[in-house]
Amino acid sequence: MPSPRSPIRPLLFIVLSTLLLAGLAAAEDLTGTVTNKTTGKPSAGDDVVLIKLAQGMEEGARTKTNAKGEFTLPLDNAANPHLVRVNHQAVNYFRQAPPGTSAVDVEVYDVAKKIPGIATPIDIMAFQTDKGFLEVVEKFVVRNTSTPPRTQMNENNYEFQLPNGAIVDSGLAKGPNGQPVNSAPVPLAQKNRYAFAFPLRPGETQFQVSYHLPYSGQARIEPKLLSAMEHFVVMLPKEMQFKPEAGSFQSIPDETGANVQVVTGVQPSQPLAFTVAGNGTLHLGDEQAQGGGGESGAASGPEVANSRRPGGGLGPPTDSPDPLHQYRWFILSGFVAVLAFGAVYIATRSASAPRAAAGAAGNGGAGSRSAALQQPNRSALLLEALKEEMFELEVERQQGRISHQDYEKSKAALDQTLQRAITRKK
Repeated sequence: MPSPRSPIRPLLFIVLSTLLLAGLAAAEDLTGTVTNKTTGKPSAGDDVVLIKLAQGMEEGARTKTNAKGEFTLPLDNAANPHLVRVNHQAVNYFRQAPPGTSAVDVEVYDVAKKIPGIATPIDIMAFQTDKGFLEVVEKFVVRNTSTPPRTQMNENNYEFQLPNGAIVDSGLAKGPNGQPVNSAPVPLAQKNRYAFAFPLRPGETQFQVSYHLPYSGQARIEPKLLSAMEHFVVMLPKEMQFKPEAGSFQSIPDETGANVQVVTGVQPSQPLAFTVAGNGTLHLGDEQAQGGGGESGAASGPEVANSRRPGGGLGPPTDSPDPLHQYRWFILSGFVAVLAFGAVYIATRSASAPRAAAGAAGNGGAGSRSAALQQPNRSALLLEALKEEMFELEVERQQGRISHQDYEKSKAALDQTLQRAITRKK
């Protein structure tokens, strides 16, 4: 006759299960500390938001830092990537939490409307043509070297001037160690003057504005810089002609075929007018598209850059020092997301001719060069492929198979392409 079942075993199972579930619940918390780098002290009372990235960008939890700058956020699934956003004095600061992360530290800075130590070391204008338009992608690096470090933020935080007749298509901004985000330039009262309402955090912030001009085969461009710069760069396809009105431009050989012209040590009053003629499209090689693709303005070092750039990239084919070496990747890979994926960009522009004639800016339907991207099934496939690529990138990072710099560049390129693909799908 079987012995009666002991009541101790079910009770023991329940106790062990409860302890196990409690342990799992504790492991699902994301903890962290927020430090004010302006004062060097913990930042108390800041809003902290957990953003889930698995299905877009969805808020998962929210809390405030305690007196020691500490916070705890519950994770619904630690295997998914997350983003932590901290709001300090009305400016957001971000820190990625890749899959498996259980703790993050976030640095914030005190905010002022105007601070010393803001400079623009480089301004790049890249040209190409399409169906009666001169398409321009202009990029700025803005450096904040304030001491003690602070963030500058006001309504017209970074102002710039566009050429006469420019019609803005889109804008992007990227903070130090951050990812590119949509940031539409704001038109100001002064003609052709615009501003980005985006915080200038300590380090390097990058801005990009895409615009187009009516084009009949030749155009005179007269850039008007608002501050002194280390370098002013013009890029255009090898099929197009460049004629400066002043003798300050220097041609830099480039084996990718782009025509690169540079002025070094530029002052705001310095004449920079030039004429472009002909038609062409900028092309970046496969090696660059694989190696670059981000909006990373930080230098990766001459050794890394030289080993990756095809045939020397923007550098002169000699052993002489290259004044642009620290921006080599910014100039080349910084345009990969727009030019290597040019069909997506042109799709937003190709039907804007009627609005351009009326003097209005906007995005249109797709032209013949990007008709494939208009089809819903193609868009869906592209989105799925991008999501899969992002997942693989996170796996590579977790397994240590990719450097931090390569991760940032690849992630930036994928994010930009995903944003554009989503826009086309709507």
